[in-house]
Parts: sequence; C-alpha cells; structure tokens
Amino acid sequence: MAMATFERELDFFHLDGLLTPDERAVRERVRAFCDEAVIPIIADYWERAEFPFELVPGLAALGLAGGTIKGYGCPGLSHVAVGIGAMELSRGDGSVETFLGVTSGLAMQALAFCGSEEQKQRWLPAMARLELIGAFALTEPEVGSDASHIRSTARRVGDRYVLNGAKRWIGNASFADVVVVWANDEATGKVGGFLVEHGTPGFETKVIGGKIAKRPLKNAAITMTNVEIPEANRLPGARSFRDTAQILKATRYGVAWEAVGHALAAFELARAYALQREQFGRPIASFQLVQQKLVVMLGDLTAAQLMAWRLSRLLDEDPNQVTEGMASLAKQQCAARARNVVALGRELLGGNGILLEHHLARHFADMEAVYTYEGTNEINSLVVGREITGLQAFV
Repeated sequence: MAMATFERELDFFHLDGLLTPDERAVRERVRAFCDEAVIPIIADYWERAEFPFELVPGLAALGLAGGTIKGYGCPGLSHVAVGIGAMELSRGDGSVETFLGVTSGLAMQALAFCGSEEQKQRWLPAMARLELIGAFALTEPEVGSDASHIRSTARRVGDRYVLNGAKRWIGNASFADVVVVWANDEATGKVGGFLVEHGTPGFETKVIGGKIAKRPLKNAAITMTNVEIPEANRLPGARSFRDTAQILKATRYGVAWEAVGHALAAFELARAYALQREQFGRPIASFQLVQQKLVVMLGDLTAAQLMAWRLSRLLDEDPNQVTEGMASLAKQQCAARARNVVALGRELLGGNGILLEHHLARHFADMEAVYTYEGTNEINSLVVGREITGLQAFV
C-alpha cells in the first residue's frame, strides 16, 4: 500500500507536527486505504444502500479495532491515533467509519469497561481481528436524548435473564455476532448491560430503509420478546446508567474526529474542484467569493482539528481530567463546524455538488446524521452549560 502525502494546504496550522511517528503512520495507512480501496467503489454502494463487506479484511489489517484497549489482541493506540484514524476513515466514507466505530468504539469499549475477564477473553481478540462484529443497543423508538430513561427491561429468572423491549437506530445489529443491550434490571431498578448473541430466539431486527445519510450503514430496529440469555452474559461492571455514560463520554471524542473527517473531505474536494473548474475563461478559484468560501471552510476545519486533537491528547495524558462537558463541547463544536464546511463545499460545486460522482454529496448528507447522534447539538449544549454555570437548565 502506497504511503499517502499530506498537503500543506490541508494542514494549515501544522497538525502533522503535533503527531507522534506512530500516530502519523496510522494517518498515512488509513488515508492510503481510503484512497485506494474505499473512495473508488463507495458511491455505488451508497446509492444502493448496501454495505461493502468486501472492505472488512482491509479494515482489519489497519489495526484500529479495539482502539485504546491494551491486551486481548487490541492495538493499544493513543486517543489521538484513534481519532486520526476516525478522521481519515470518515474522509473516505462515513458508513465505513461507523461500521468500525460501532464495534471498536462502543461494543468493545463496553466489554473493556464493564465486562468480566471471561467475557473479555471470549470476545475481544476476535473482535479486534474483525472476525466477530459488535453492536451497541441503547437508543429506543421513544427514547433518544433522554437515554437514562430507557424502557427495555431485564428480569432474572433462575440462572438466566429475560429481556423485553425495543431499540432503534442500532448500527450493525442486523448481522452483529454480539449486541450490547442496555436495559433496566428489574431487580436493582438500574440500567444494566447484557450481551445478546446472534440468533438468540426472540431477538428480531429489521433494517431501517429510506435514509438520506449513512446509506450503506445497516441501522436496525430491534424487537425483544422474552429474549433469554445466560447470567454469564450480563456485564458485571454495568451497575447503572452512570457506567453507560462513561462509555459514551469515552467514545464521544471519536465522533468529533468523525465530523472533522467529513469537513476535511469537503475542503479537499472543493479546493480541487475550484482549481480545475473554469468559468468566464478562468478557474473559479480565482474569484473572490469562491476564495471567501474556501477560507471559511479552512477556518472551521482547522479549529475543529485542533479542538479534537487537544481533547484527545488530554485523554492520553490523564482521562480523569476530561469532563463530560469537555467531550460534549468538542462533539458539538466539531459537528457544527463540519456541517457548515460540507454545506459550503456542496454550494461551491454548484449543480455538480449533488452528484455522487463528485463525492461531496455523500459527506453533505452524512453530516446530518453526525450532527444529530451521540448527543444532539442542544443536548451537548446543555451538558456544557451545566458544567460552566453549575446550574441545570430547564428543558
């Protein structure tokens, strides 16, 4: 695989100089994989709303699955390296990044944070090789932002748990080998985590169609009707929603990087297009209004890159110094800035901006999903507002 280059125009404040050699190597191999394997084929899959499973071996070979987890065959990367990898995968395609992120950043992290040693030994090594795929089932049809009040239930009967309820928007769930299901444990009245293996009776999934974003990604609606799992499939470290929230906080920085990746792709594509597209006898990049758009795009991109990098470096130095508000601010700001960047990029391409062949349309649409999930702009704002004022805002 050829080593990728990183143009000065795409790294205006020298983010490259803030990376370690290992982090730079992650960026280069993921960028090369996307340029060579993802971007040439993804538009067709995006239009058909089918996932390119042919890419999974190549994704596994990147050595990203498991992220910061040490041991169990996981790479033990820095948070910056994980973020840089997410950025470059999103630059290639958002669905490909989320496919990996659901397994690596949510399901595997849930096992690492809350799983028993036996559970970690059973699942993590194969998931790190992407031989087994995971999913993370928290969101419900009637419960999105108010995630601490999920309605799914888990009732202990002898040496088994019986799960009932419904989940929605669960990436990978229709084919995942294991789904981490969050439900209210009737015995404790607290939220707990439970591992549901593929093929378990009563666990039904239906792929959600008609999406305008993340079309290749298989999001599913889940119905659980008296789903029986062994007691050994309960995550012992998941004792309340506070534990669930810790996993979400630990992975939210990756969503900030995902937004940066979409912005990076949009800026690259718009700049290249403006330099080669001629109107009125000259490249449109020579017109003031076009340069103004590119400058605004670069400013938002650079600000988002540096915020995501700083948050990730703080996590590497000491995760305990990173608050929920810091993670929320990074997600909110990076997503909002990236949403503006992709909109300006689509605008700059004119009519060609809505065509898949120019790729920007994918990023424009996918950012609508990124802007909404892992906490809406409003919910993340409330988290930050509470932290800087000490007061819970009225909702």
